[in-house]
Amino acid sequence: MSHITDKDIEALNKLSSIMDRAFTIPGTNIHIGVDSILGLIPGIGDTLSAAVSGYIYTFAKKVGVPWYKRLRMIWNIFIDWFIGLIPLIGDIFDIGFKANTRNVAIINDHYKKQKDKDIIDGDYTKIS
Repeated sequence: MSHITDKDIEALNKLSSIMDRAFTIPGTNIHIGVDSILGLIPGIGDTLSAAVSGYIYTFAKKVGVPWYKRLRMIWNIFIDWFIGLIPLIGDIFDIGFKANTRNVAIINDHYKKQKDKDIIDGDYTKIS
C-alpha cells in the first residue's frame, strides 16, 4: 500500500473536475466535462473516458482503498460506460452521473479516514 498525499488528492480532484465539470452550458447551471464531450463520439469516446476512470481506479487500488469500495468504483465506471454507449440518452445521463467525481469522493473518504487515524508507527516506549 502506498501513502496518499494532499498533492495526490489535489491532482485527482483536478482530474475529476476536468472530466466531469470543466465547462458550464451557457445560460444554465449545468456543468459538463471532457467525459461528456468525448461521449458524443459513438463508442470510442465513452471507451476513452473509461480509460481515464481506470487510471483513477488503479490509483485507488495502489493506495489501499478497500476492495468493497473499489467494487463500487468499478460499478460506477461500468454504468457510465455502458449507458454512455446509448446515443443521446447516454450523453444526458453522463451530465448527471459524473462517475469520476463519485470515484474520487470514495478515494477522498478513504484518505480522510487514514489521515484521522491515531496510529503510532514503529517502536515506542510506554511512559507511565
